[in-house]
Amino acid sequence: MAEELKKTPLYEIYLKYGGRIIDFSGWALPVQFSSIKEEHHACRKAAALWDVSDMGELLIEGPGSLDLLQFVMVNDISKGYVGRVVYSPMCYPAGGVVDDMMVICLKDKYLLCINAGNIDKDYDWIREAAKYFPGVTVKNLSKETAEVAIQGPNSERIMQRLTKYPLNELKYYHGAEHVDVGGIDTLVTRTGYTGEDGFEIYCKASEGPALFEIIMEADDGDGLVPAGLGCRDTLRFEASMPLYGQELDEKHGPLEAGLGRFVAFGKGTYFVANKALMEQREKGLAAKLVGLEMVEKGVPRTGYKVFSECGCTEIGYVTTGSYAPTLDKYLAMAFVPVDLSPVGTKVRVEIRGKKYLAEVVKMPFYKREGKKK
Repeated sequence: MAEELKKTPLYEIYLKYGGRIIDFSGWALPVQFSSIKEEHHACRKAAALWDVSDMGELLIEGPGSLDLLQFVMVNDISKGYVGRVVYSPMCYPAGGVVDDMMVICLKDKYLLCINAGNIDKDYDWIREAAKYFPGVTVKNLSKETAEVAIQGPNSERIMQRLTKYPLNELKYYHGAEHVDVGGIDTLVTRTGYTGEDGFEIYCKASEGPALFEIIMEADDGDGLVPAGLGCRDTLRFEASMPLYGQELDEKHGPLEAGLGRFVAFGKGTYFVANKALMEQREKGLAAKLVGLEMVEKGVPRTGYKVFSECGCTEIGYVTTGSYAPTLDKYLAMAFVPVDLSPVGTKVRVEIRGKKYLAEVVKMPFYKREGKKK
Protein backbone atom coordinates (compact mmCIF):
# COMPACT_ATOMS: atom_id res chain seq x y z
CA MET A 1 0.00 0.00 0.00
CA ALA A 2 2.90 2.36 0.79
CA GLU A 3 3.88 2.35 -2.91
CA GLU A 4 0.49 3.87 -3.78
CA LEU A 5 0.96 6.79 -1.41
CA LYS A 6 2.63 10.06 -2.34
CA LYS A 7 6.13 10.43 -0.94
CA THR A 8 8.12 13.54 -0.16
CA PRO A 9 11.79 13.81 -1.26
CA LEU A 10 12.75 12.83 2.31
CA TYR A 11 11.03 9.44 2.40
CA GLU A 12 14.34 7.55 2.68
CA ILE A 13 15.25 9.75 5.66
CA TYR A 14 12.20 8.42 7.51
CA LEU A 15 13.43 4.89 7.00
CA LYS A 16 16.98 5.74 8.09
CA TYR A 17 15.79 7.25 11.37
CA GLY A 18 13.23 4.52 12.06
CA GLY A 19 10.06 6.46 11.39
CA ARG A 20 6.74 4.63 11.68
CA ILE A 21 5.04 5.42 8.38
CA ILE A 22 1.28 5.97 8.07
CA ASP A 23 -1.17 7.08 5.40
CA PHE A 24 -1.84 10.76 6.07
CA SER A 25 -4.25 12.22 3.52
CA GLY A 26 -2.67 10.12 0.78
CA TRP A 27 0.92 10.77 1.87
CA ALA A 28 3.37 8.27 3.34
CA LEU A 29 4.53 10.21 6.41
CA PRO A 30 6.06 9.32 9.80
CA VAL A 31 3.70 9.52 12.76
CA GLN A 32 6.68 9.14 15.13
CA PHE A 33 10.34 8.12 15.34
CA SER A 34 10.87 7.38 19.05
CA SER A 35 7.52 8.15 20.70
CA ILE A 36 4.99 10.96 20.36
CA LYS A 37 5.47 11.95 24.00
CA GLU A 38 9.29 12.01 23.78
CA GLU A 39 9.26 14.08 20.60
CA HIS A 40 6.66 16.44 22.08
CA HIS A 41 8.77 17.12 25.18
CA ALA A 42 11.93 17.45 23.06
CA CYS A 43 10.31 20.30 21.13
CA ARG A 44 9.18 22.07 24.31
CA LYS A 45 12.51 21.68 26.11
CA ALA A 46 15.15 21.41 23.34
CA ALA A 47 14.45 21.08 19.60
CA ALA A 48 12.69 18.86 17.07
CA LEU A 49 13.01 18.61 13.29
CA TRP A 50 10.19 17.77 10.87
CA ASP A 51 9.96 17.13 7.18
CA VAL A 52 6.97 19.20 6.04
CA SER A 53 7.59 18.84 2.32
CA ASP A 54 4.02 17.59 1.88
CA MET A 55 2.94 21.22 2.34
CA GLY A 56 2.24 23.08 -0.88
CA GLU A 57 3.88 26.20 -2.30
CA LEU A 58 2.24 28.55 -4.79
CA LEU A 59 4.18 31.43 -6.34
CA ILE A 60 2.20 34.56 -7.25
CA GLU A 61 3.98 37.14 -9.38
CA GLY A 62 3.43 39.85 -11.96
CA PRO A 63 1.69 43.23 -11.82
CA GLY A 64 -1.57 42.95 -9.92
CA SER A 65 -0.33 40.18 -7.60
CA LEU A 66 -1.15 42.20 -4.49
CA ASP A 67 -4.60 43.07 -5.86
CA LEU A 68 -5.28 39.37 -6.46
CA LEU A 69 -4.22 38.43 -2.94
CA GLN A 70 -6.25 41.26 -1.44
CA PHE A 71 -9.26 39.83 -3.27
CA VAL A 72 -8.90 36.16 -2.28
CA MET A 73 -7.48 36.62 1.26
CA VAL A 74 -9.43 37.99 4.21
CA ASN A 75 -6.36 39.50 5.87
CA ASP A 76 -4.71 42.71 4.65
CA ILE A 77 -1.77 41.54 2.56
CA SER A 78 -0.80 45.16 1.80
CA LYS A 79 0.61 45.41 5.32
CA GLY A 80 3.26 42.99 4.16
CA TYR A 81 6.66 44.14 2.92
CA VAL A 82 9.70 42.29 1.63
CA GLY A 83 10.53 39.74 4.31
CA ARG A 84 7.19 39.85 6.12
CA VAL A 85 5.03 36.75 6.55
CA VAL A 86 1.27 37.30 6.79
CA TYR A 87 -1.12 34.61 8.01
CA SER A 88 -4.53 34.58 6.35
CA PRO A 89 -7.55 32.38 5.84
CA MET A 90 -8.95 32.26 2.29
CA CYS A 91 -12.74 32.04 2.17
CA TYR A 92 -15.64 31.04 -0.03
CA PRO A 93 -18.28 33.72 -0.77
CA ALA A 94 -20.57 32.26 1.93
CA GLY A 95 -17.84 32.68 4.58
CA GLY A 96 -16.53 29.13 4.93
CA VAL A 97 -12.80 28.52 4.60
CA VAL A 98 -11.09 27.29 1.43
CA ASP A 99 -7.79 27.04 3.33
CA ASP A 100 -5.56 28.97 5.70
CA MET A 101 -1.97 29.76 4.82
CA MET A 102 1.20 31.77 5.22
CA VAL A 103 1.78 34.50 2.63
CA ILE A 104 5.53 35.12 2.39
CA CYS A 105 6.17 38.57 0.92
CA LEU A 106 9.25 38.53 -1.33
CA LYS A 107 10.68 41.02 -3.80
CA ASP A 108 8.09 41.48 -6.59
CA LYS A 109 6.37 38.18 -5.73
CA TYR A 110 4.56 36.22 -3.04
CA LEU A 111 5.04 32.61 -1.93
CA LEU A 112 2.03 30.91 -0.37
CA CYS A 113 2.62 27.98 1.97
CA ILE A 114 -0.60 25.92 1.93
CA ASN A 115 -1.96 22.77 3.50
CA ALA A 116 -0.96 19.47 1.90
CA GLY A 117 -4.49 18.21 1.36
CA ASN A 118 -5.59 21.43 -0.35
CA ILE A 119 -2.85 21.97 -2.95
CA ASP A 120 -4.91 21.27 -6.06
CA LYS A 121 -8.03 22.96 -4.68
CA ASP A 122 -6.13 26.13 -3.69
CA TYR A 123 -4.24 26.26 -6.97
CA ASP A 124 -7.45 26.00 -8.98
CA TRP A 125 -9.25 28.54 -6.78
CA ILE A 126 -6.52 31.19 -7.01
CA ARG A 127 -5.81 30.55 -10.68
CA GLU A 128 -9.52 31.04 -11.49
CA ALA A 129 -9.53 34.34 -9.59
CA ALA A 130 -6.32 35.39 -11.34
CA LYS A 131 -8.21 35.53 -14.66
CA TYR A 132 -9.58 38.88 -13.50
CA PHE A 133 -6.10 40.27 -12.79
CA PRO A 134 -4.19 40.54 -16.09
CA GLY A 135 -0.45 39.97 -15.91
CA VAL A 136 -0.59 37.80 -12.78
CA THR A 137 0.84 34.29 -12.94
CA VAL A 138 0.17 31.51 -10.45
CA LYS A 139 2.74 28.71 -10.34
CA ASN A 140 2.50 25.49 -8.35
CA LEU A 141 6.02 24.85 -6.99
CA SER A 142 4.98 22.11 -4.57
CA LYS A 143 6.76 19.23 -6.35
CA GLU A 144 9.91 21.31 -6.85
CA THR A 145 10.19 22.34 -3.21
CA ALA A 146 11.29 20.63 -0.01
CA GLU A 147 10.57 22.14 3.39
CA VAL A 148 11.80 21.21 6.85
CA ALA A 149 10.85 22.83 10.14
CA ILE A 150 12.93 23.04 13.31
CA GLN A 151 11.10 24.08 16.47
CA GLY A 152 12.07 24.48 20.10
CA PRO A 153 14.08 26.76 22.40
CA ASN A 154 17.43 25.51 21.01
CA SER A 155 16.47 25.99 17.36
CA GLU A 156 18.28 29.27 16.79
CA ARG A 157 21.50 28.01 18.38
CA ILE A 158 21.52 24.89 16.20
CA MET A 159 20.69 26.75 12.99
CA GLN A 160 23.23 29.51 13.59
CA ARG A 161 26.03 26.94 13.37
CA LEU A 162 25.03 26.38 9.74
CA THR A 163 24.72 29.93 8.46
CA LYS A 164 26.37 33.34 8.60
CA TYR A 165 22.96 35.00 8.41
CA PRO A 166 22.23 36.70 11.80
CA LEU A 167 19.18 34.69 12.80
CA ASN A 168 18.77 36.69 16.00
CA GLU A 169 17.81 39.61 13.76
CA LEU A 170 15.09 37.64 11.97
CA LYS A 171 11.86 38.67 13.69
CA TYR A 172 8.86 36.45 14.33
CA TYR A 173 6.67 36.17 11.21
CA HIS A 174 9.50 37.30 8.94
CA GLY A 175 11.72 35.53 6.45
CA ALA A 176 14.78 35.91 4.22
CA GLU A 177 15.69 34.58 0.78
CA HIS A 178 19.02 33.11 -0.33
CA VAL A 179 20.20 32.14 3.14
CA ASP A 180 23.13 29.74 2.87
CA VAL A 181 22.42 26.86 5.27
CA GLY A 182 25.32 24.42 5.24
CA GLY A 183 26.04 25.20 1.60
CA ILE A 184 22.41 24.97 0.46
CA ASP A 185 20.58 28.02 -0.89
CA THR A 186 17.37 28.36 1.14
CA LEU A 187 14.43 30.53 2.05
CA VAL A 188 14.12 30.76 5.84
CA THR A 189 11.04 31.94 7.73
CA ARG A 190 10.39 32.21 11.45
CA THR A 191 6.77 31.32 12.20
CA GLY A 192 6.05 27.87 13.60
CA TYR A 193 3.08 25.66 14.35
CA THR A 194 4.00 24.34 17.78
CA GLY A 195 3.88 27.33 20.11
CA GLU A 196 7.68 27.36 20.23
CA ASP A 197 10.28 29.50 18.47
CA GLY A 198 11.70 28.00 15.31
CA PHE A 199 12.28 28.14 11.58
CA GLU A 200 10.92 26.77 8.32
CA ILE A 201 13.60 26.17 5.69
CA TYR A 202 12.68 25.82 2.01
CA CYS A 203 15.01 24.51 -0.70
CA LYS A 204 15.01 22.59 -3.99
CA ALA A 205 13.35 19.20 -3.64
CA SER A 206 16.56 17.40 -4.61
CA GLU A 207 18.43 19.06 -1.73
CA GLY A 208 15.83 18.28 0.94
CA PRO A 209 17.44 15.08 2.29
CA ALA A 210 20.85 16.76 2.58
CA LEU A 211 19.30 19.75 4.35
CA PHE A 212 17.63 17.51 6.93
CA GLU A 213 20.89 15.63 7.57
CA ILE A 214 22.93 18.84 7.82
CA ILE A 215 20.61 20.19 10.48
CA MET A 216 20.59 16.92 12.43
CA GLU A 217 24.39 16.83 12.35
CA ALA A 218 24.58 20.42 13.64
CA ASP A 219 23.23 19.26 17.00
CA ASP A 220 25.94 19.55 19.64
CA GLY A 221 24.31 18.29 22.79
CA ASP A 222 21.23 20.43 22.17
CA GLY A 223 18.77 17.54 22.28
CA LEU A 224 17.57 17.75 18.66
CA VAL A 225 15.37 14.83 17.58
CA PRO A 226 13.60 13.92 14.32
CA ALA A 227 9.85 14.24 14.86
CA GLY A 228 6.64 13.01 13.26
CA LEU A 229 3.01 13.94 12.75
CA GLY A 230 1.86 12.73 16.16
CA CYS A 231 3.65 15.30 18.27
CA ARG A 232 3.16 17.98 15.64
CA ASP A 233 -0.56 17.66 16.32
CA THR A 234 -0.29 17.58 20.12
CA LEU A 235 2.04 20.59 20.07
CA ARG A 236 -0.17 22.74 17.80
CA PHE A 237 -3.19 21.62 19.83
CA GLU A 238 -1.65 22.78 23.13
CA ALA A 239 -0.90 26.12 21.43
CA SER A 240 -4.56 26.18 20.23
CA MET A 241 -3.59 26.65 16.59
CA PRO A 242 -6.34 25.73 14.11
CA LEU A 243 -6.04 22.85 11.68
CA TYR A 244 -7.87 22.92 8.38
CA GLY A 245 -10.46 20.16 8.27
CA GLN A 246 -11.01 20.33 12.02
CA GLU A 247 -11.25 23.90 13.36
CA LEU A 248 -11.58 25.39 9.87
CA ASP A 249 -13.62 24.07 6.95
CA GLU A 250 -16.13 25.17 4.34
CA LYS A 251 -18.89 25.22 6.98
CA HIS A 252 -16.99 27.24 9.60
CA GLY A 253 -15.41 30.61 8.95
CA PRO A 254 -12.64 32.54 10.66
CA LEU A 255 -14.98 34.46 13.00
CA GLU A 256 -16.44 31.27 14.48
CA ALA A 257 -12.92 29.84 14.87
CA GLY A 258 -11.76 32.87 16.89
CA LEU A 259 -9.66 34.27 14.05
CA GLY A 260 -11.49 37.57 13.72
CA ARG A 261 -8.22 39.49 14.15
CA PHE A 262 -7.14 38.12 10.76
CA VAL A 263 -10.22 39.45 8.95
CA ALA A 264 -9.39 42.95 7.69
CA PHE A 265 -12.82 44.49 7.16
CA GLY A 266 -11.23 47.91 6.92
CA LYS A 267 -8.54 47.17 4.35
CA GLY A 268 -10.24 49.41 1.80
CA THR A 269 -10.84 46.83 -0.90
CA TYR A 270 -13.52 44.23 -1.51
CA PHE A 271 -12.56 40.64 -0.78
CA VAL A 272 -14.30 37.30 -1.24
CA ALA A 273 -16.63 36.65 1.74
CA ASN A 274 -16.55 40.31 2.79
CA LYS A 275 -20.35 40.58 2.77
CA ALA A 276 -20.99 37.19 4.40
CA LEU A 277 -18.49 37.78 7.20
CA MET A 278 -19.78 41.29 7.78
CA GLU A 279 -23.30 39.93 8.17
CA GLN A 280 -22.05 37.27 10.59
CA ARG A 281 -20.37 39.93 12.68
CA GLU A 282 -23.42 42.20 12.70
CA LYS A 283 -26.05 39.50 13.37
CA GLY A 284 -23.90 37.58 15.82
CA LEU A 285 -22.41 34.11 15.57
CA ALA A 286 -24.42 30.96 16.11
CA ALA A 287 -21.40 28.94 17.26
CA LYS A 288 -17.98 29.64 18.66
CA LEU A 289 -14.77 27.63 19.07
CA VAL A 290 -13.90 27.17 22.75
CA GLY A 291 -11.35 25.36 24.85
CA LEU A 292 -12.51 22.56 27.14
CA GLU A 293 -10.79 20.96 30.11
CA MET A 294 -12.07 17.61 31.27
CA VAL A 295 -13.31 17.76 34.87
CA GLU A 296 -14.01 14.04 34.87
CA LYS A 297 -11.20 11.92 33.46
CA GLY A 298 -11.72 10.95 29.84
CA VAL A 299 -10.04 11.46 26.49
CA PRO A 300 -12.07 13.69 24.15
CA ARG A 301 -11.47 12.96 20.46
CA THR A 302 -12.25 14.68 17.18
CA GLY A 303 -15.94 14.38 16.33
CA TYR A 304 -17.16 13.48 19.82
CA LYS A 305 -20.50 15.09 20.70
CA VAL A 306 -20.77 17.88 23.27
CA PHE A 307 -23.88 18.20 25.46
CA SER A 308 -25.27 20.73 27.91
CA GLU A 309 -24.29 20.27 31.58
CA CYS A 310 -27.41 18.23 32.26
CA GLY A 311 -26.46 15.90 29.43
CA CYS A 312 -29.91 16.14 27.87
CA THR A 313 -29.21 18.44 24.87
CA GLU A 314 -26.59 17.99 22.18
CA ILE A 315 -24.98 21.40 21.62
CA GLY A 316 -21.83 20.89 19.54
CA TYR A 317 -18.83 18.70 18.84
CA VAL A 318 -15.10 18.35 19.51
CA THR A 319 -12.85 19.54 16.68
CA THR A 320 -9.61 18.35 18.32
CA GLY A 321 -9.15 16.59 21.64
CA SER A 322 -6.19 14.94 23.32
CA TYR A 323 -4.08 14.43 26.37
CA ALA A 324 -1.81 17.49 26.59
CA PRO A 325 1.65 16.21 27.60
CA THR A 326 3.12 19.58 28.64
CA LEU A 327 0.14 20.46 30.82
CA ASP A 328 -0.75 16.93 31.99
CA LYS A 329 -4.43 17.57 31.25
CA TYR A 330 -7.14 16.20 28.99
CA LEU A 331 -8.25 19.07 26.78
CA ALA A 332 -10.34 19.76 23.69
CA MET A 333 -11.33 22.45 21.26
CA ALA A 334 -15.01 22.39 20.37
CA PHE A 335 -17.75 24.32 18.62
CA VAL A 336 -20.59 25.26 21.00
CA PRO A 337 -23.39 27.86 20.95
CA VAL A 338 -22.20 31.38 21.78
CA ASP A 339 -24.35 31.53 24.93
CA LEU A 340 -22.48 28.49 26.28
CA SER A 341 -19.02 29.79 25.36
CA PRO A 342 -18.06 31.90 28.45
CA VAL A 343 -15.12 30.60 30.49
CA GLY A 344 -16.34 28.53 33.42
CA THR A 345 -19.40 27.12 31.63
CA LYS A 346 -19.91 23.42 32.35
CA VAL A 347 -20.70 20.99 29.51
CA ARG A 348 -20.44 17.27 28.91
CA VAL A 349 -18.48 15.33 26.28
CA GLU A 350 -19.79 11.96 25.17
CA ILE A 351 -16.97 9.41 25.27
CA ARG A 352 -17.82 5.83 24.30
CA GLY A 353 -21.47 6.24 25.30
CA LYS A 354 -20.89 8.01 28.62
CA LYS A 355 -21.11 11.79 29.14
CA TYR A 356 -18.14 13.24 31.05
CA LEU A 357 -18.13 16.65 32.70
CA ALA A 358 -15.91 19.36 31.17
CA GLU A 359 -15.43 23.10 31.65
CA VAL A 360 -14.87 25.91 29.16
CA VAL A 361 -11.36 27.38 29.64
CA LYS A 362 -9.26 30.08 28.01
CA MET A 363 -7.18 29.45 24.91
CA PRO A 364 -4.40 29.08 24.03
CA PHE A 365 -3.90 26.27 26.50
CA TYR A 366 -0.12 26.76 26.32
CA LYS A 367 1.94 29.87 25.70
CA ARG A 368 5.73 29.87 25.94
CA GLU A 369 7.53 32.38 28.13
CA GLY A 370 9.49 35.15 26.47
CA LYS A 371 7.62 34.88 23.18
CA LYS A 372 9.64 36.43 20.39
CA LYS A 373 8.21 39.71 19.05
